[in-house]
Amino acid sequence: MNRGDDYDDLMIVAEVVSGHKELFRLLVNRYQKIVYGMGMSFFHNSEDASDFTQEVFLKVYRNLPRFEGRSRFSTWLYTIAYNTAVNSVNRRKEYLSFAEDETVQDGDTPERLLLRAALREAVGVAVRGLPDRYRICVDLFFFYDRSYQEIEAITGYPVNTIKSHVFRAKKLLREKLEDLAEGGLA
Repeated sequence: MNRGDDYDDLMIVAEVVSGHKELFRLLVNRYQKIVYGMGMSFFHNSEDASDFTQEVFLKVYRNLPRFEGRSRFSTWLYTIAYNTAVNSVNRRKEYLSFAEDETVQDGDTPERLLLRAALREAVGVAVRGLPDRYRICVDLFFFYDRSYQEIEAITGYPVNTIKSHVFRAKKLLREKLEDLAEGGLA
């Protein structure tokens, strides 16, 4: 996202709130893939991620008049998405990390696919072993490219706590992956 996108978002929000409701689709088009990706990181199946995406955009639409512009629109949206996901997860008592995503790329050979699957599984095992508070910060920081300040706005954790969670998570992941490599995975 760049400054122009932030400005465009504010203009679109103002237009939607003033009655041009059809323009909301521009915000949906801009953020749908990101919200869906967050849904996949929490629920790890397309049906639940689609339902989650729809629920998030309904909440955003209903609350759009309350958006005050004190933060970036994307941060406000991610906060709603995060809170919606956490509330849903608390009801379901599960959380799967975006690190478990299975993306196939053009030109992949069977060997590359197998190696990537083994690596993804090793990382997935390591990430699943992290405490939820670490895993959420790691996902938002590395997979959603959110700044510490944005993660603070989304999760409510103080910036220093987020930095500590990311640092500790990286250390734990390094140790777990080294243990897996010594155990014969690599």
